Amino acid sequence: MPRSRVVPYPPEFRQKMVELVHSGRSPDALAKEFEPSAQTIRNWVKRAEADGGKRRDVLTSTEREELVKLRRELRQVKLEREILAKATTWFAREADTNPKKSSGS
Repeated sequence: MPRSRVVPYPPEFRQKMVELVHSGRSPDALAKEFEPSAQTIRNWVKRAEADGGKRRDVLTSTEREELVKLRRELRQVKLEREILAKATTWFAREADTNPKKSSGS
């Protein structure tokens, strides 16, 4: 079962940190003043810039959600294909072990 992440910081707080970085404050200084690490703040800035169309080197939140959904669907399809392959093999073996019926001539 996948882990569920608890979001410790509300979106408003994250947005405020991003705005402070864009206004000239460094993530390191903000990390000392507030609880999140400097890397966490950098990640929030990166995500906000991607969602805002300023960055093309990372996926937007919408693209990321779609990717997660598609990976989940692919995993399910692979599982179903594996089950069908095993069922096909089993039925083929069963058909070979059944006695042949004579034509009665």
